[in-house]
Amino acid sequence: MMTEEEARRLVLAEIDDVRGDVEYDLQILRTEALPFGWIFYWGAVRDGRSGPRPRLGGNGPFLVDRENGCLIRTATSVPVARQIADYERRLRREAHARNAAAKRDAGQP
Repeated sequence: MMTEEEARRLVLAEIDDVRGDVEYDLQILRTEALPFGWIFYWGAVRDGRSGPRPRLGGNGPFLVDRENGCLIRTATSVPVARQIADYERRLRREAHARNAAAKRDAGQP
């Protein structure tokens, strides 16, 4: 099982891969706990220049599953709430399939 700090390090490593392609400082801006893990919102921060925070394209938040350590980069074209709900549905389907397989292996109807 992954801790939030381990998940944060995983996300920061992904952000580091992008860092060389932009002139702004990139960092995690906000983290939210979810039933299965966390969502990390990230982006560019001001670098001392006046004006609004720089906007990046393609910087959808990362979902991190605490059980399996899976890091999922979300799409910016789909609402985040929908992507979270889709992932939760996927987890439920996978759990149901595991339970059905366990019952089948145990010879239960």
